[in-house]
Amino acid sequence: MQTAALIGRDGSADWLCLPRFDSHAVFAGLLGTDDHGCWRLGPAPAEGAEPAPATRRRYKGDSLILESEWDTPRGTVRVTDFMPPRDGAPQLVRIVEGVSGRVPMRSALRMRFSFGWVVPWVHKVDDRLVAVAGPDSVWLDTATETYGEDLTTYSDFTVAPGERVAMTISWQPSHKEPPPRAEPEEALATTEEFWREWVTHCTYHGPYREAVVRSLITLKALTYAPTGGIVAAPTTSLPEAIGGSRNWDYRFTWLRDAAITLSSLLRTGYREEAQAWREWLLRAVAGDPENLQIMYGIAGERELGETELDWLPGYENSKPVRVGNGAAGQLQLDVYGEVTEALYLAHMTGLARNDHSNLLLLKLIGYLEKHWNEPDEGIWEVRGPRRHFTHSKVMAWVAVDRAVKLIESGEVDGPLDRWRELREDIHRDVCEKGYDPQRNTFTQSYGSQELDASLLLIPQMGFLPPDDKRVIGTVEAIQRELSTPDGFILRYPVAEGDETGVDGLIGEEGAFLACSFWMADDLAMIGRVDEARRLFERLLALRNDLGLLAEEWDSHGQRQVGNFPQAFSHVPLVDTALRLTASGAYRG
Repeated sequence: MQTAALIGRDGSADWLCLPRFDSHAVFAGLLGTDDHGCWRLGPAPAEGAEPAPATRRRYKGDSLILESEWDTPRGTVRVTDFMPPRDGAPQLVRIVEGVSGRVPMRSALRMRFSFGWVVPWVHKVDDRLVAVAGPDSVWLDTATETYGEDLTTYSDFTVAPGERVAMTISWQPSHKEPPPRAEPEEALATTEEFWREWVTHCTYHGPYREAVVRSLITLKALTYAPTGGIVAAPTTSLPEAIGGSRNWDYRFTWLRDAAITLSSLLRTGYREEAQAWREWLLRAVAGDPENLQIMYGIAGERELGETELDWLPGYENSKPVRVGNGAAGQLQLDVYGEVTEALYLAHMTGLARNDHSNLLLLKLIGYLEKHWNEPDEGIWEVRGPRRHFTHSKVMAWVAVDRAVKLIESGEVDGPLDRWRELREDIHRDVCEKGYDPQRNTFTQSYGSQELDASLLLIPQMGFLPPDDKRVIGTVEAIQRELSTPDGFILRYPVAEGDETGVDGLIGEEGAFLACSFWMADDLAMIGRVDEARRLFERLLALRNDLGLLAEEWDSHGQRQVGNFPQAFSHVPLVDTALRLTASGAYRG
């Protein structure tokens, strides 16, 4: 809930930004090699051999405590990894426990600051090891002996049954006093209790509870606790196609992603997170809704300039590696709809009235009143020319519709008659210009022939009822024209070869997982419930061994691709589970 460590099956922490999600990485091996920073901890490999992957791994119950176990010729060993929720700077704690036999272990800690660019000065202060570079310091606490070799800190030890060896790294500004010494066992108990208590607030008790709770825990973990901002993913530049250039930095708060995350949390009983996000929104937008950005830093920062890190070869040689995100300055009219929908849902679920929030909503609709009929970059952040994207207009309608309903309920004071008329104008415009009567489908943008999976949200947002022939036609057209060979859904058609598509980019991408969940929702809504259930359960089967989802699915390589774990995949998982449960679709 401040940053995230990604740990591979081989026991290597290959990604960790300190002290925040959007800070420079201390371990950037995920986007390069071990030389760009990692912390490998596992059974000592034979000389010249590669470290072996864990025999099995799991989260401990409903928590973010990772347990990896290796069965070796000499015995079995367990490594427990976790980051304790705490007020101070983040820590990564790793506890080695002997299960059977006597297992030789090796820790190889290779810290590289600034995304693998800077080798820190590593030295001892008393019996603690510290790595310092510029404003940052990382402290290692462990009872094991350490030694340095090849710019790496090693520790070799053996564990017998019942023996436990703890190792902790803690971040601290380099100009300050050393951080308090780690208390690993106490921190483990506190962390386990934190997650156990948090999960008790979940109001969903349906047949998909395991998947829903794991997704909610992931969404909670992606919430930056000091401010309430929610990151889209904790990584940057994990490619949407292996070897391709669709590599973006997701370590920021997209209003769209955060708003839909908030909606899922509210629908499953988590009002405290909704309150924190609403306060974050008011601080980020401040008094300037006319200059609303589509994304902000996790503390509300506006400057998110995009640069490329040319010293990193990228994940499986997928370049470039980008930090920052140039899409922050785009116009995406749908964001107004998602934010207004979230504020409306907060009201409907009993979140305390907030006059500043209501004032913001009025200003957002006032802006839309003047600008809804302009072209924009749309939900997918195209880097080509602006267009009149149909989904953007639909979400502008959603914004006005929810504002009208709040005025009608007496929650907000506003120009009711004028906004009712505006709502009708937008609706008429979409149905006339965004719909192709010959093909009986809505289209990606006004006057275009292309389809777009975002059109699946038309019935979910209440723009048209599910039994409307235009809705059914759109669902069937998307299923027919945007499905991959294995039945998952692409966002939109992409250009082939070296041509530039509607998004201004070249190259392919995987099936966008959120779109496939949306398809399952729509199938259920139009009465094809069994088909919806089968698609949903196939999507659940795509999760990795820990129940986590990236952004997309590569049908050719049969693997997940894109930044990971991805809020925009876990949110619709929760929503679809709720819908299918309500429809009685589950068959045990």
